[in-house]
Amino acid sequence: MNESIQTFLKGQFLIAMPVLDDPIFHQTVTCISEHTSQGAVGVIVNRTNTDLTSKDIFDELKIEYDSSMGSIPIHIGGPVHIDEIFVLHGPPFSWEGSFEVSPSLCLSNTRDILEAIAMGQGPSSFIITLGCAGWAPGQLESEIKANAWLTCNAFEEIIFDMPMEKRWEAATKKMGIDPSQLSDIAGHA
Repeated sequence: MNESIQTFLKGQFLIAMPVLDDPIFHQTVTCISEHTSQGAVGVIVNRTNTDLTSKDIFDELKIEYDSSMGSIPIHIGGPVHIDEIFVLHGPPFSWEGSFEVSPSLCLSNTRDILEAIAMGQGPSSFIITLGCAGWAPGQLESEIKANAWLTCNAFEEIIFDMPMEKRWEAATKKMGIDPSQLSDIAGHA
């Protein structure tokens, strides 16, 4: 497969199908940040860690923060690198570790963006995640062929503006699909 075909999911949502009953990914929406012949990486955008807030992260990293920034929810980005912090965000994209996901989204994981967020000077739209989701070469393509995932463009309003519990349904509806009509039985045409 050529490289242009291999990168087609970068900047896309993966929407878990009902057949995907793995508790980590059940009814998740994942924003794919990279997809090449080496595999794929993304962050889940509709799971939060109920035991952590940004205050815990800032305290752990000894980052000074404005008290109003201490209650930002921490997302569960996926089961890989669970001790690493990733920030999926809109503009500006001038942070040290900004990696372009799409023209309107970046993924960053450097201290400078966390320090700016802590003081209320970071991007206006962002989510902070612990961990990410990862797929080995060819694994994601196989899962898509097995009807585990739907794919569509990533929508910033779903990531940043939509209530957490509505993101899976909203992403599915963006594809023109009624989520109540999805089956948990895999099939092929």
